[in-house]
Amino acid sequence: MAEGTGLATFLVVFREALEASLIVGIMLTVLARLKAHRYFLHTAVSVIAAVFLSFLLGSWMAAFSEAAQDKAKEILEGVISLCAAGVLTYMFFWMERQARKIKSDVETKVETALSMEDAAALLSLPFFAVLREGAETVLFLKAVAIQNGGAVSQMGGWLGLGLAVFIAGLIFAGGRKVPLKPLFRTTGILILFMAAGLLAYGIHELEEAGWIPSFIYPVWNTNSIVNEKEGVGSFLKALFGYNGNPSLTEVLAYGTYLTSVSFSLFRKRRSFLTAVGRED
Repeated sequence: MAEGTGLATFLVVFREALEASLIVGIMLTVLARLKAHRYFLHTAVSVIAAVFLSFLLGSWMAAFSEAAQDKAKEILEGVISLCAAGVLTYMFFWMERQARKIKSDVETKVETALSMEDAAALLSLPFFAVLREGAETVLFLKAVAIQNGGAVSQMGGWLGLGLAVFIAGLIFAGGRKVPLKPLFRTTGILILFMAAGLLAYGIHELEEAGWIPSFIYPVWNTNSIVNEKEGVGSFLKALFGYNGNPSLTEVLAYGTYLTSVSFSLFRKRRSFLTAVGRED
């Protein structure tokens, strides 16, 4: 399970940290271009404050979850898993729609704040950008920990953070071109599979708590072939929510989710190709 948990942690932290790093990098680039270096400190203070607040949020969520007992714990863990699945899915499709506009939007906001000498805006822009990604990371990692017996990988987290900062540094400090679109698309698809697993796990916990009816449990039992508690099975459980003996409710939720997101991606790609064909 350690390898699967490590990869899941790495993917979550890398994706969120890269998004935050790119936004901060765009802001610093605009400030440097407009020779407003005096506001670099504002950005640094905001980023540090947002990271600190994210850690506090993570500590509070962990303490709150550990304090819950029995049925309340199952309900809380189920709700956290479902929320994480929903937010992961929303952020994937949001990034697909907004990726081209983020750079121009951030540049416009920074330039407007500079023209008005609005120090509060220059503090709030990086603060809320980093806090949003930090809060999402805390939620996702808590869901991953719940699914895997309370464990997340510190090494996976640090590797994800380090790689994200390194890539942002190559872009903004090194002037290198990095193919971000395929990178975001690949990691995004993996995260969608993680979200499917979190969805199924959340439903499982709410079934245990009696909030959702459990139909035909189990539909099958493959633990004698691929045991979810060891080897390949534990890796698949940690990363994609593999369950060797699911209920029909879990199977339907998992399948419906993947079918829906696959259809949405296919429709989006077909619309794009149609638009390109018309331009030609």
